[in-house]
Amino acid sequence: MRKLVLYIGLAILLSNCKGEQQIAIEASNVFSDKGVEIPVYDFENFEHLLNIDDGKTRVINFWATWCKPCVAELPYFELINSRYPNKEVEVILVSLDLPNHVESKLIPFVKKQRIQSKIVLLDDPDANNWIPKVNENWSGSIPATIIYKGNTSNFYERSFTYDELERELKKIL
Repeated sequence: MRKLVLYIGLAILLSNCKGEQQIAIEASNVFSDKGVEIPVYDFENFEHLLNIDDGKTRVINFWATWCKPCVAELPYFELINSRYPNKEVEVILVSLDLPNHVESKLIPFVKKQRIQSKIVLLDDPDANNWIPKVNENWSGSIPATIIYKGNTSNFYERSFTYDELERELKKIL
C-alpha cells in the first residue's frame, strides 16, 4: 500500500512538471498605471532571470528612456518579440531608469511606444557590484544585451539594427 501511495504521489509530481522550470522572483515594488505594470527588482532577485534553463531563448536588453541609442533600437526588440512565438523566445527589457521617474517618464514612454515586451526595472545602486556579475567585460554602458539559452550565452555592449539582432539571435536558436 505504501508503494502504491508513493508511486501515485511521484506520478502526480512528475506530471505537473512538464519540463517547465518555475522560478519565483520577488519584486520589491510594482508600478502600475495606464495598463502598464513594471516590477522593480534589486540585483539579487533579478539575477535569476539571467540563468533560467527551460528551453527558451532569452533576449535581455539593458536600456533607459534617457539613452538615445537605447530608444532607437527598442523597435527591433519589439519586432523580435512579435515575430518569435512566446514559447521559443522571451524578450525582457531591463530599464535602468531611476525609480522616481517610473511614473513620470517610463510608464508614459512605454504606453506611447506601445511596448509589448516584458519590462522590469532594475533598482540596485551598487552597480560596481552587479555589473560584473552580468558580464565580467561589461563597462556598464548601455545599451547592452544578453542573448542566452541554457548554458550558451552571448553578451553585447552595443546597439543593434534589426538584421544584426536577428542574426545574433539565430546563433543561439
